[in-house]
Amino acid sequence: MAWVSLSFLTDAAHADPLCDALLEAGALSASVEDADANTPDEQPRFGEPGMENVAEGLAGWARSRVVALFAEDAPIRQALEEAAAALGLPQTPDFALARVEEENWVQKTQAQFEPIQISSRLWIVPSWREAPDPGAINLALDPGMAFGTGSHPTTRLCLEWLERTLQGGECLLDYGCGSGILAIAAARLGAARVAGVDIDPQAVAAARANAEKNGVTARFEASDTPLQGQYDVVVANILANPLRVLAPAISAHVRPGGHLALSGILETQADDLIAFYAPWIPLVVAAEREGWVCLAGVRPCS
Repeated sequence: MAWVSLSFLTDAAHADPLCDALLEAGALSASVEDADANTPDEQPRFGEPGMENVAEGLAGWARSRVVALFAEDAPIRQALEEAAAALGLPQTPDFALARVEEENWVQKTQAQFEPIQISSRLWIVPSWREAPDPGAINLALDPGMAFGTGSHPTTRLCLEWLERTLQGGECLLDYGCGSGILAIAAARLGAARVAGVDIDPQAVAAARANAEKNGVTARFEASDTPLQGQYDVVVANILANPLRVLAPAISAHVRPGGHLALSGILETQADDLIAFYAPWIPLVVAAEREGWVCLAGVRPCS
C-alpha cells in the first residue's frame, strides 16, 4: 500500500485553517512545519509555561509549509481546491506531490535510537540494541510517553553531574522525574534510596516500569501525593519557570549540607535562576551543553 504526500507554502495565518480544511476534504493527516527549517532564516518557536512564543508572537511561521497525506487514489487536486475555496483564497496554492511507500515504521523508528554513551562507565541502551560495553553501567530505557531518554542535553547534563557527585549510599529525589532516568541512574551509580515525583500520571507509570526493567527499587509518586522528608541529593530537570515557582518546595527537600542540581535551563536564564534560589541555596553553573546549563549547589548547614 502507498500514499501520496501533498505539500505547499502558505503564511502563518492560513496554515492551520488549511490543514483543517484539507482534513475535511479527505486528507488522512495534515501538519505544518517551518519552510525555512535548517536555514539561516529558520524561526525557532519554543517556550514554557508563563512564556509567550517568540518571533513576533505569531502562532506559526511566516513561511509555513503544509504537508498532507492522502490515499493513493484520492482526488488530491480537488481536495486542495475545496480547501482553498473554503477559506476564500483567490487561487489554489502551487503544490508538489510525492509518493510515500509503505514501510515497517516500528523498525524504522527503532533504527533512529542508538545506544548513548554518557561517560566511560555509563550508557543508555534501548532494549532492542546490544550493549556496546557489557561491563559498563547500562541503563535499559526505551523512548516512550515520558521525557528523558538521555538524548536531550539537559538529561545528559544531569546524568554527568550525578556521576561526578554521587559517592554511594545517598538518598535522592528526582523532582519532575519523567521517565525516571535520573533516579534509576542514581541507584545504579550507588545511591541507597531513590524516589521521584511528577505531575503527569503517565510519567509516573513509565518511571515505575523503567525502574523494574532495570532491577531498581524506587518510589515514584504523582505530585498530588504529599511528599515528605529531606534528601542528600535533589535533582530537577524541568524548565526555568516551573523551577522558579517550585523553588521553595524543591529547596525544602534538600537537607542541610545536601546537594541540589537544576536543569532544563537555557544559558540566558541561568543568572535569573541563580538569583531566585539564592535565599535558599547558592547555585553556580556546573556545566553547559548546546545552550543549556546545569546549576548546582549545596544547601548551607545554618
